[in-house]
Amino acid sequence: MINTVLAQAAAGGGGILGQVFLFGSIILIMYFFMIRPQQKKQKETKKFIEEIKKGDDVVTIGGIHGKVSSVEGDAVILDIDRGVKIKIEKSAISLDFTKKTGSTK
Repeated sequence: MINTVLAQAAAGGGGILGQVFLFGSIILIMYFFMIRPQQKKQKETKKFIEEIKKGDDVVTIGGIHGKVSSVEGDAVILDIDRGVKIKIEKSAISLDFTKKTGSTK
């Protein structure tokens, strides 16, 4: 009977280690496939917004295409047609849509 109890105790201890390894690997996979790419995208977007300058062709998150007429702090004046200008926040400019249209250098 004592041999049976000891055998069961030894087998149960390995299961806990296996569960910890499985949980750790799930966290690692989530980090490399979800968290890390999102952080990289946020850095690229922040850099893009900080580097906006006069003459850049951009697309807003609302789908408005325009050319940057001037930059005023956190705001941008977009020239969307001859004589038609709008003032928007820099955060309203989409890096993804601007890349899709080929407007960036």
